[in-house]
Amino acid sequence: MDNSIVLSVDDTYHLRSGKDRIVYAGMPSDKVYSIGRRKRNFVPYAAWGYAWNLFYPRERSRIRIDGVNIQVENATPDEIRLPVE
Repeated sequence: MDNSIVLSVDDTYHLRSGKDRIVYAGMPSDKVYSIGRRKRNFVPYAAWGYAWNLFYPRERSRIRIDGVNIQVENATPDEIRLPVE
C-alpha cells in the first residue's frame, strides 16, 4: 500500500489538527520547489488568514513546516509526493 499523498500545483493539504495547511506552488526554477503555507486566524464572526511561499532546493528532502517534519519523496514542476503517517 502506498502511504503517500500527491499534491498537484494549487492542491491543499492540512498538516494535522491545530496546524497550518500547505499548498504546492510548483517549481519557479529547475532547482527550486515552492510550498505555500496558509495560516488561518479566527475571530468572532469573521475568519481571515494569510499565506506565504517557502522555497527549497530541489535536492532537499527533509523540511519542517509549522513544527511538522515532512519528508519530500519527489518534486516535479507539476506535483510533489509526501509520505503520510
